[in-house]
Amino acid sequence: MLYLQLYWEFFKTGLFAVGGGLATLPFLYRMADATGWFTRAQLTDMIAVSESTPGPIGVNMATYVGYITGLKDGPVTAVLGATIATLGLITPSVIIILMIAKFLKAFGDSKTVQGAFYGLRPASTALIASAGLGVAAIVFLNPAFSETKAFGDLLDWKSVALAAVLLVLTRFIKPTKKLHPIVFIALSAVVGIVFRFAGA
Repeated sequence: MLYLQLYWEFFKTGLFAVGGGLATLPFLYRMADATGWFTRAQLTDMIAVSESTPGPIGVNMATYVGYITGLKDGPVTAVLGATIATLGLITPSVIIILMIAKFLKAFGDSKTVQGAFYGLRPASTALIASAGLGVAAIVFLNPAFSETKAFGDLLDWKSVALAAVLLVLTRFIKPTKKLHPIVFIALSAVVGIVFRFAGA
């Protein structure tokens, strides 16, 4: 039943997450709350791993979630869970893209079709923006604020500082602007280990 549920949950995610991998995040937040397979904090870690590894983020996330869900019963079931979750996510895309390819060949110039795609753009933008704000809230807001109500506890200042440094290095300093993104990912991982971001 777990594998059927994994397949079904990711099938629905793949079916409705218009706009690419980041658009799957609102569905994954709902999945975390509904199933208890992973927490929102774990989801943030999954995003970091998925963004740091080759391949589409949506597929990486599905593989990661399936793996940790199946891992509770052992390494073999972890691989099975990863495979089933990934298949669930990509099945709708494969079916729909085959249908759309045939459809566009015949009706690509239709104003109705063009209008539908025009309407999908803001929808996918909103899904991605929602996901980005959700991740930012988890990363930058300090959970202690709900108890202390002190302004100084509102933000996780180490995360804010790291984000500010990365923004400056990747946008405003010429020598570092040209560095490959993997350099910043690796340096951020080292900083996280040294300053114990996860333990904050």
